[in-house]
Amino acid sequence: MRPLLIALAAIVTREALRFARQRSRFVSALVRPLVWLVVFAAGFRAALGLSIIPPYQTYISYETYIVPGLCGMILLFNGMQSSLSLVYDREMGSMRLLLTSPLPRWWLLFSKILAGTVVSVLQCYAFLAIAAAMGIKMPVMGYVTVLPALILGGVMLGALGVALSSFISQMENFAGVMNFVIFPTFFMSTALYPLWRMAESSGFLRNICAVNPFSHAVELIRFALYEQFNGMALLWVALASLAFLGLALWGYDPGRGLMRRRG
Repeated sequence: MRPLLIALAAIVTREALRFARQRSRFVSALVRPLVWLVVFAAGFRAALGLSIIPPYQTYISYETYIVPGLCGMILLFNGMQSSLSLVYDREMGSMRLLLTSPLPRWWLLFSKILAGTVVSVLQCYAFLAIAAAMGIKMPVMGYVTVLPALILGGVMLGALGVALSSFISQMENFAGVMNFVIFPTFFMSTALYPLWRMAESSGFLRNICAVNPFSHAVELIRFALYEQFNGMALLWVALASLAFLGLALWGYDPGRGLMRRRG
């Protein structure tokens, strides 16, 4: 276990140092959800009335409803951003060097995903602190119970980013592919509106939102913030994480996956 832990610590430290040097990355990660919280919520508040739905015990403001979804936004964007570094590392050769080490390939990729998740979780807590300062507060223990949900959601979305990075041969193609994934994933979910509201508009879109793994990651965070357990969301997120991890392993396997075709 000692070599595995050393590799994990080295990869997490490298990601943390890279993040520390890119202060604009931290600011941009907070600007996106804050714009939704301050600007868009003001316009949607009147148009999107909310009923009493679990885990809420009373009527809530629209700003309160979208906070878990905006935490998911941070995890989603940061997971895709971490995959960009993989494309860069692959072009520079450092990724190939890492994957040729005697350590298990699955552990190296998982360490990379976990490193990105650590950064994402810190950004989420910074956003929750700002939201609390704006008067959008959650139960005190909710800030503790949400930690496992943030980690699991971050791992799922990080694995998705790693899997997608195996399809991207050049950094120039990154923006197009990521936008094609990020925006449908985010908007066709429960991050901004509940399923019943989507069903009023389109049953087909409602069904897409219901099977979207990102929706379940958001609901896992939402329930955890109110000290409640959502078993169905946990199951979906865990299964999606395993599926994305498997795809990432296949994509970065030079013997079977996409990396072989790139030499």
